[in-house]
Amino acid sequence: MDKEGNNKLYWENIYDTKTEKEFSWYQEYPKISLELIRELQLPKTANIIDIGGGDGRLVDSLLNLGYQNIWVLDISAKAIERAKTRLGRKAARVQWIVNDVMTFIPPVRFDCWHDRATFHFLVSKEQILKYLTVARQSTSKGSYAIIGLFSQNGPKKCSGLEVKQYTEEALTEQLGNDFKKIKCITEDHKTPFNTNQNFLYCSFKRN
Repeated sequence: MDKEGNNKLYWENIYDTKTEKEFSWYQEYPKISLELIRELQLPKTANIIDIGGGDGRLVDSLLNLGYQNIWVLDISAKAIERAKTRLGRKAARVQWIVNDVMTFIPPVRFDCWHDRATFHFLVSKEQILKYLTVARQSTSKGSYAIIGLFSQNGPKKCSGLEVKQYTEEALTEQLGNDFKKIKCITEDHKTPFNTNQNFLYCSFKRN
């Protein structure tokens, strides 16, 4: 079982039975993601998509920074509804997409593809290839991708599911010739349960 694919009901149930702070990936303020996005020096009109964004709080910070074309994609409608409720009127300034990233057909080419804690749920070659095909179709030359996932020192499971751990070299190799690495950062993410999860974040530029 993986987060994407045929598991919409699984994730709808997860979001229906857990509060925001019961998720290990919860962040009040997504510091590393925002640092990497700022370094790209994107215009405020840039199209930025958060893959598997759910009810995460990156969208809040991007709105506060004045970005005008923010997209959030998640397989769970309930997760997105929770984010909309939290944002209130601000939610109307975001493009919300309930879809499986593996079958996503991009309506625009995105200037920044951001993914924290979705890619590592893809454990088979077929799943990874599908995801990367969509990422290529969703971006163009000069666009950027930011991927955050469990490092080789991170957990082997999340939300009861197997995940794939990555080294900097392995992630760079997966993105192949289509994306050139800019930089990578590791972070010890403190969960709401006072445990640590070691994350690897890498930013890339589309060739």
